[in-house]
Amino acid sequence: MSSPVRAFKAVGGTPPFLVRGEGAYVWDADGNRYLDYVMSWGPLILGHAHPRVLARVRETLERGLTFGAPSPWRWPWRKRSSGPTPSWTWCAS
Repeated sequence: MSSPVRAFKAVGGTPPFLVRGEGAYVWDADGNRYLDYVMSWGPLILGHAHPRVLARVRETLERGLTFGAPSPWRWPWRKRSSGPTPSWTWCAS
């Protein structure tokens, strides 16, 4: 059970059953549009279905998601990082 369902039980009512999102909005199964103040509790800082995010996801899907071995696409991100962080481990396993 998700948190919104538990929260609605506390205040009464039924949470909307959301079926899609775009930008700052979400739509329920009945077609009603809502401004999404929750934005998945923070991770959606670019909104739902941001065009640049979708483009990068499509590029990645076309190449393959994971190979079980080092690949050239993971190293450029590492070079841009600000240095080692104690909780990070850089390995291929």
